[in-house]
Amino acid sequence: MADDNLNALAAFMVVAKEQNFTRAAKRLGVSQSALSQTVRVLEAQLGIRLLNRTTRRVVPTEAGERLLASVGPQIEDIQRQLMVLSELRDKPAGTIRLTATEYAAESILWPAVSRLVKKYPDIKVEILTDYGLTDIVKDRFDAGVRPGETIAKDMIAVRIAPDMRMTVAGSPDYFSNRHVPITPQELTEHCCINLRLSGHGGLYAWEFEKDGRELNVRVDGQLVFNTGSMILKAALEGRGLAYLPEGQLEPYIASGALVRVLEDWCEPYSGYHLYYPGHRQPTPAFSLLVDELRYSTREKHQS
Repeated sequence: MADDNLNALAAFMVVAKEQNFTRAAKRLGVSQSALSQTVRVLEAQLGIRLLNRTTRRVVPTEAGERLLASVGPQIEDIQRQLMVLSELRDKPAGTIRLTATEYAAESILWPAVSRLVKKYPDIKVEILTDYGLTDIVKDRFDAGVRPGETIAKDMIAVRIAPDMRMTVAGSPDYFSNRHVPITPQELTEHCCINLRLSGHGGLYAWEFEKDGRELNVRVDGQLVFNTGSMILKAALEGRGLAYLPEGQLEPYIASGALVRVLEDWCEPYSGYHLYYPGHRQPTPAFSLLVDELRYSTREKHQS
């Protein structure tokens, strides 16, 4: 019975996270009806409803939220320890969940993940893109990727890329009837393409620094997106100025499709780091990913 309860609690956690029985069943590799029955039996044993079910989604009740908060971390620790035992297997296995910005996922994570899953077919990797400061413990990620200076001090941080800097750029067509900004303050006179931060819903303030002077500018414009690829697309079509990582804009600046401005106000800062909680024992699969990312960094430094 204890084993059944443990499995039922683990199943409940996945349903609560996905807020959907179909997605949760697919993730667990069971039928939707079997998963629904498992949760109903758990509710019956506890004598309390854990999930509110609607036609569109399922959400935890107050009791369900309390169960997630109290038992969830212990269940995850047990699952993680079981995954660590896979080190005794000939083939490392397990699922790695990561969060990163879109550009970091494409330029840093994907090359390493592509090599990893090719070498180890039993390892699964899930990458979710997000520009907010994701709470990887609360949202049950194994690790996240962010610039080093934005990572909390209680996290283990592993550098996986060199220093980087942001870039402001617009198309030649955009500048055909507009002046080129000389200072960040002049951006208020321009049509800028904003980034919406999914974590708290606010707009990202453009950050600048020159000779030790830091300056944040709240820009305005007709367009707001929550992905860098859409910001880039709009800038290439002359719809406004983009503020994106230099590496993302560099090819278009080199080709003349975009014109860089305010370069002297965009100083380098700490590059991407992989971060994760220090109290967790890394699984063999996760350790292999870290090795792949470190190898990628060495390659970039040697090239």
